[in-house]
Amino acid sequence: MGLFNITHPAFFLLTGIPGLESSQFWLAGPLCVMYAVALGGNTVILQAVRVEPSLHQPMYYFLSMLSFSDMAMSMATLPTVLRTFCLNARTIDFDACLIQMFLIHSFSMMESGILLAMSFDRYVAICDPLRYATVLTNEVIAGMGLAVTARSFITLFPLPFLIQRLPICRSNVLSHSYCLHPDMMKLGCADITINIIYGLFVLISTFGMDLLFIFLSYVLILHSVMAIASREERLKALNTCVSHILAVLAFYVPMIGVSMVHRFGKNIPRYIHVLLSNIYLFVPPVLNPLIYSAKTKEIRRAIVHMFHHIKM
Repeated sequence: MGLFNITHPAFFLLTGIPGLESSQFWLAGPLCVMYAVALGGNTVILQAVRVEPSLHQPMYYFLSMLSFSDMAMSMATLPTVLRTFCLNARTIDFDACLIQMFLIHSFSMMESGILLAMSFDRYVAICDPLRYATVLTNEVIAGMGLAVTARSFITLFPLPFLIQRLPICRSNVLSHSYCLHPDMMKLGCADITINIIYGLFVLISTFGMDLLFIFLSYVLILHSVMAIASREERLKALNTCVSHILAVLAFYVPMIGVSMVHRFGKNIPRYIHVLLSNIYLFVPPVLNPLIYSAKTKEIRRAIVHMFHHIKM
């Protein structure tokens, strides 16, 4: 606070779902189930990859990174969401809100980068299978993981300072049960042009470029698959991409939906905005372990094998 010599509120007030305040307590149950599935499912996948030697392959190392980012995202939102819905405890300290905002955006960007890395894995596996083991070595995978993490934290490092420079005098009520940069900057009563420009730059240069390269990788994959003479082999190759495609859709479709509603849905009820934002944050960590468990037989086999050993 002293860095900018600007007065900020001591705390923010979080919001559940506008218009459904009387029902918020009953929503706590489904939310707890979603968090349990997200944390439990991703923990199981991480453990399965760790203990099962057959899963010590690039594809599953990237899946472990995805599971970790999903767990981290869930843990970043868990305290304030459950306090808001279960206890109606809506306050969050200003500094704690800044930290949560930074973590949510960082882990979201990290997930986007991991999905891009996974598309590269599928591209090499299908388009250049003979070089797969030499291209995606353990050193390369660890380097890609570090690059994704560094990109997230370095790119988003300015966000807390961009909020701290703003005098917040209009209100201290946020629109969600967690802290986001667009929500916080709207409370500032100074010029937020820098915040808007930097936020747009981050969105296009990271999430936008990741999605573009994922799309291009699948264009190349499809081109290679169509060149395979055997129909059975074509389907086999495409089947290895199904889980990743579903994970990409689970992440980017809600994100695009939220962006479209925020920009063009001014007449849409406020609770729709909040619900879509919650779907964007909560659904991918829940769906990803279910998708990979259901669609990847190696993961299913490893999970069954792991629990069998636990029972013994």
